Amino acid sequence: MANLKVKIHDMEFPNPIMTAAGPGAKDGDLCIEAVKGGAGGICTKTISVLPADVPRPCMANTNSGFLNTELWSELPKEQWIAEEYAKAKSAGVPVIISMGYTAEDIAKVAPLVKPYADAVELSTHYVGTDVTPIVNALKAAKAALDVPVFMKMSPHTDIQTIAKAVEEAGADGLVMINSFGPCMAIDVETGFPIMGSKTGYGWLSGAPIRPLAVRCIYEASKVVNIPIIGVGGITCGRDVAEMMMAGASAVQTCTEAILKGPQVYGKIARELNEFLEANGYSDVNEIKGLAHKKVQEMEFRTHAVVPQVDQDKCIKCKKCVTSCVYEAIEVGDEMVIDEDKCFGCGLCVTRCPKRALTMQMGAVEAK
Repeated sequence: MANLKVKIHDMEFPNPIMTAAGPGAKDGDLCIEAVKGGAGGICTKTISVLPADVPRPCMANTNSGFLNTELWSELPKEQWIAEEYAKAKSAGVPVIISMGYTAEDIAKVAPLVKPYADAVELSTHYVGTDVTPIVNALKAAKAALDVPVFMKMSPHTDIQTIAKAVEEAGADGLVMINSFGPCMAIDVETGFPIMGSKTGYGWLSGAPIRPLAVRCIYEASKVVNIPIIGVGGITCGRDVAEMMMAGASAVQTCTEAILKGPQVYGKIARELNEFLEANGYSDVNEIKGLAHKKVQEMEFRTHAVVPQVDQDKCIKCKKCVTSCVYEAIEVGDEMVIDEDKCFGCGLCVTRCPKRALTMQMGAVEAK
């Protein structure tokens, strides 16, 4: 079995999969269930000065991803302090306490959570370009606490500038990304928006935002020296590997745990181990930042490179044939790719369920 343990500052995690600050960690009991289900760490649902008055309905699974109008915890901070944090701590893994939202809010809440936090995560859900609100929130937490302070980042367009500014202001780590939006979905049977917010808008999470999260992690990790916890669309072990290869030290999952239950954390950890073993890695830390090294081997090209075919893996499903708009693929007794027709778009490689097709990403001379 591969080593799945990771260390972030003084916190040691048995595996890099944590809860995220959402419904999957809505109270102490669910935090305990998450650890029983295999989570290597806990990030509790965000609290603020007052409990949230959440619009209903507040969660929906759509064919385009998961929408929510979730806010911070609907439980009062007093309940978290009196009961929920102690339960979460009893699970025996590091506990990161999430707080929001303004500097004024955090200045009031931070001293209260200090006895229970191995670290804190600050949520501002700020999407502007002026870093002042984020920096002020960070300073308020740092003034009250002596544990690592992580800033949760929205998917800013200029993520490097924001990330670097937060690091320079004293952040001990980043968590990225928050849900994306606002977005909207409509029930075509009734004409009503499916979210219960005043606007009908919600925020998108789950697998559709993972490429956005990976890009943000990849870019931010090039300019900061503090650890990054990836979040946004983790559904399986390969997703964890992808975020860690982009530069994350660990990950959080929320939507998948809502849809599949607390046992999903352990499932993801097992899948991560299977991936590592199958690819010759003995330690999960070996893959951290791997994409930064691999991209140096890539060559920008505009000429076609024809995918290579492993006939033994091909199951003749013909998904590649169906989606090849260049009509370059035929499947009979064997799969055949017409080199004159192939555009080298790569779609067939990603469509193949058995990885029977591969494409060279390094330097290849044009024919």
